[in-house]
Amino acid sequence: GFGGIEGDDGMMTLVKDYAEQIRGVSYKPEDVCEELNDESITLLRANNITDSGLCFDDLVYVRRNKVKDVQKLQKGDVLICTSSGSKALVGKAAYVTKDMDMTFGAFCKVIRPHGVNTDYFQYFFQSPAYRKKISELAAGANINNIRNEHIDGLAFYLPDISTQQRIADTLDKVSEGIGLCRKMLGELDLMVKAKFVEMFGDAKVNPFDWVQSTIGASCALKSGTSLPIEKENECGNIPYVKVGDMNYVGNEKYITTSSRFVTEETAGVGIFPVGSVVFPKRGGAIGTNKKRLTSVPICADLNVMGVIPGKQLLPQYLLAYFDTIDLGLLNNGSSVPQINNKDIAPLIISIPPIELQEQFATFVSKIDKSRLTIQQVLSKMEMVKLALMQEYFG
Repeated sequence: GFGGIEGDDGMMTLVKDYAEQIRGVSYKPEDVCEELNDESITLLRANNITDSGLCFDDLVYVRRNKVKDVQKLQKGDVLICTSSGSKALVGKAAYVTKDMDMTFGAFCKVIRPHGVNTDYFQYFFQSPAYRKKISELAAGANINNIRNEHIDGLAFYLPDISTQQRIADTLDKVSEGIGLCRKMLGELDLMVKAKFVEMFGDAKVNPFDWVQSTIGASCALKSGTSLPIEKENECGNIPYVKVGDMNYVGNEKYITTSSRFVTEETAGVGIFPVGSVVFPKRGGAIGTNKKRLTSVPICADLNVMGVIPGKQLLPQYLLAYFDTIDLGLLNNGSSVPQINNKDIAPLIISIPPIELQEQFATFVSKIDKSRLTIQQVLSKMEMVKLALMQEYFG
């Protein structure tokens, strides 16, 4: 099952034979510095480890004298989140592509390889085989942290050095394509935002002196509905969308093939019609860009909220307007972030002439066509990468 890689007499081996583990820096509140200077160093934490590599948002700086030389990130290191309140974060890994004057915190550790192609080695930590092993460990121990012996004992397939390089090169090419698609999708989003500002100005300033209204007065607001489990899949014709499926709202093909379905009767008043702007209303996802436009009528769970435009507003304009607003700032202060109708209703919205909104909608639909094409390429490439990972790492 491992690779069937031509002419290769590889073997199964353990991480401990090819890498050492370096623990993260423990620091106290008084060791944290306001800014980066000669006395301080950037420290990465679990939130800086993402599926597409290291991200440098929300950084912490600590006193340089807290950090040993061995704890500075080096090219070839794999940075892993070893302990977190969230099981989903535990085991997340990112590759360090160059020597960096940065360190990492105590809930992370570095796996520093030797005697192995580092590009090949890091792909093991992105593989389904690795993720599966980590979730088994987390489930078995019922703890949200990975110990040294867990990592040391991870088995991976090691072909000869030239095969390692070939595999790494192949995966690099696919990863590069995936990165390019994601970048293009990001650029399409920016084009829509730029067009909105060009046509309508800053939503908060109303430079063209259009009539203004509130979201509450110009739209209908509604929340998702709570369904008993046995009703969640009745083979009706209304897709039932949970908050985790929000990424796919607007992708008609996905929603109508992959969702659970309920009858209109069960969905009752919980149906969001076509052209509703929907987004998560609870939890950390509020402030993210998971605002979507429904392309088919859907029924959604209680954690989803929808804004249904009235006659004077087109859905595409309303969605772009909401994209200018950080809903996270409306969080009404409870321990779990959440927003309700009363937080959304008073938002002020300008109502431009419908012809202008129609021009904008036409522009958006062109962009959406491009987005769909790129999205399809991206999905294919992600599937190819997954298949290759399974072939190489089991």
